[in-house]
Amino acid sequence: MSSTAPHPLVRWFHQLGSPPYFDRFAARWAPWCYLAALPLLALGLWQGLFVVPADYQQGDSFRILYIHVPAAWMSMFVFGLMAFYAAIALVWRIKLCEILAMACAPIGAAFTVITLATGSIWGKPMWGTWWDWDPRLTTELILLFLYLGVMGLYNAIDDRRAAARAAGLLAIVGVALLPIIRYSVVWWNSLHQGQTIRMFGESSMDASMQAPLWLMVLATKFWFAGSLLARARADNLRREAGKDWVAKLAGARP
Repeated sequence: MSSTAPHPLVRWFHQLGSPPYFDRFAARWAPWCYLAALPLLALGLWQGLFVVPADYQQGDSFRILYIHVPAAWMSMFVFGLMAFYAAIALVWRIKLCEILAMACAPIGAAFTVITLATGSIWGKPMWGTWWDWDPRLTTELILLFLYLGVMGLYNAIDDRRAAARAAGLLAIVGVALLPIIRYSVVWWNSLHQGQTIRMFGESSMDASMQAPLWLMVLATKFWFAGSLLARARADNLRREAGKDWVAKLAGARP
């Protein structure tokens, strides 16, 4: 009786779920992700801060968007990815997805803090105040609390797998906030300016100002990938402490 060999991609995903295999994968690719992010980050910041012309209405204050917008997009993207991993972990009990979901939380929280801080810096000259309970700002603040809730719940339970499942459930429930953040400037009368930059479709932002933004978007994606792999690898090693392959790995280090 002949058996059909699994597709190479399916086989690779099964291998990736193995803790030793994932450790080797993360150790190999995390540095490359950081290496790819750094030149993009440097070039994007240099062009955004010194090369593109000032905005005809906001002057040089608009340059904060080259940090604010990529961070805001990442704050929502990372939460959605965390919920996706958590859903897979809850349904199929895949330990690696639990690890990846929990590794997303502190990185997404950092992007959310950057979003709120740069939004306040931009708001001071534009609105005359550091903070206003604007729908976009308020929902972004709630997103930060959700990230902190996931992190707190994960660290409050001793059993790592039970902790990941409980925190993952909170992430899945919290994902309902993402469309509210996205469309808050459309649904409510908001001080926050409407959407001027679109990944698909025509943007109202001048084409000469867009290149640094997309460089920063790519840079944050690569930085996130490197950070995710590094944090997930560390958590994976903590969970597997005492296993033979971890002992051999520790013994191989100088």
